[in-house]
Amino acid sequence: MNWKLIFALNLFAVVIGTVSLFGLTGHVEPLIWLVVFIIYAWLIAKYAPGKFFLHGFMVSLINGIIIGVIHAAFLRFYFLHNLEVFKNLQSLPRNLDLRIFTLCVGPIVGALLGLISGLFAWIASKIIKKSTPLPSES
Repeated sequence: MNWKLIFALNLFAVVIGTVSLFGLTGHVEPLIWLVVFIIYAWLIAKYAPGKFFLHGFMVSLINGIIIGVIHAAFLRFYFLHNLEVFKNLQSLPRNLDLRIFTLCVGPIVGALLGLISGLFAWIASKIIKKSTPLPSES
């Protein structure tokens, strides 16, 4: 496993999670993630030593954790700029702590999207020519 690659790719999650706090991703977020998954797949296929599906899965799982932590840490600010999300969560039981809920849902969504990201990475590994490994990977 190339953990440097996995954690480097999670910089996308930090950026998207932070931008989403301001409500700037809105309804285009699925399209943003589609583009990001294609970038992930290409980079994983080029630089991962193997286990392409697992690399893609782990990137997305960690994405979910990172974004969950960002949203939970700034929950009021996130809700202020993402009123639709706030309205959707109003149907949950009142005694449910939304910060804990956000921290729990992040990894679950990350794992589910990891299946897609992993599949993209595996498919890309069948199409893209592998680069020479970086010296630190040996």
